[in-house]
Amino acid sequence: MNKTQFISQLNAKDDVLSPFLVKYIALSEGKDGKSYLNVILADNSGEIEARKWQGAELAIQKITAGDVVIVNGKINQFQGRIQLIIQEMSKLDESQFKREDYIQKAGSAPEKMFTDLLTIVNSLEEIYIRDLLLSILNDFEISRRLKIWQAGKSIHHAYQSGLLEHILSCSQLAVTLSPHYKVNRSYVIAGCILHDLCKIYELSEGPVVEYTDEGKLIGHLVKGLEIVDHYAAKIKNFPYAVKTHIKHILLSHHGEYEYGSPKIPHTSEAFLVHLIDLMDSKMSSFEQVKKADSSTNHWSGFVKHLDRIVYKNQLPSFTNYLIDENMTNNEKASKSQVNIKKTAMGNLLKDYKLDE
Repeated sequence: MNKTQFISQLNAKDDVLSPFLVKYIALSEGKDGKSYLNVILADNSGEIEARKWQGAELAIQKITAGDVVIVNGKINQFQGRIQLIIQEMSKLDESQFKREDYIQKAGSAPEKMFTDLLTIVNSLEEIYIRDLLLSILNDFEISRRLKIWQAGKSIHHAYQSGLLEHILSCSQLAVTLSPHYKVNRSYVIAGCILHDLCKIYELSEGPVVEYTDEGKLIGHLVKGLEIVDHYAAKIKNFPYAVKTHIKHILLSHHGEYEYGSPKIPHTSEAFLVHLIDLMDSKMSSFEQVKKADSSTNHWSGFVKHLDRIVYKNQLPSFTNYLIDENMTNNEKASKSQVNIKKTAMGNLLKDYKLDE
């Protein structure tokens, strides 16, 4: 079945007849005591909240998270947000749809991102850190998972290859910021690569991501220390002090005890890794809200994990002076001449390149 309606294109009052991935489904009770289905549907363009008011108990017996269903319904507007009201839905067989239509992906190809990451690692001055990172990243299963895995279940780079996108972005920030703050960039880059790497063991694979037993019982921070110990042991004479500082960066990257950090950063390198991780995850969250929020105006609904609403439009931009209608003709002509000269100069210089 070819998919023709995508979530990013839906508007209030649209009729819907299309397949969607069920990301979440639960039976809820309304104020009137009647049961209804609370559903989150998805495709590769985004997610949408949905409700099914009739036949909720029967539907939840047939459909679970991870299923792709054909939905017949209508887009409603509720409290400034669009919502899909489901009239009917039924599960599709795997042969009836293309899985890639329902998987959100990172903006760049994973092979390209992985190559860019290796280029950064190969540029490191600290030879033991470089060898450690190459040994880890060249492990077949680690690299396979890293190219696919999400960085979070529902918020933090929560799409295919999101973990690699986050790690590469943090590493690129480390390359830029480390010399600015005069810290050892090899340690900062190591922290940026390894701090979330073990989410490949903490989270499951698939369209509906869950925490694994290992994730629930151990977690990616402790698993990260195990990975460092395991691969450092394979490198002859790996300095204990180097390993200790890398492990401190991993243990402290959440920054504060109340955020689940066993340690707070005690080195400049560890503190910078924490700030880079925080900045990249929050900026990504802002972009995801602007892309996916279903509010119908230029403000998002309240975003709980950001504790705010988000302005979704581009900020106003002016490259030419405004012409005030109250100006005299001479003043208008003067402003227009400035604008014309600026435009002409820009056109003249647009193809000009300095000799390298």
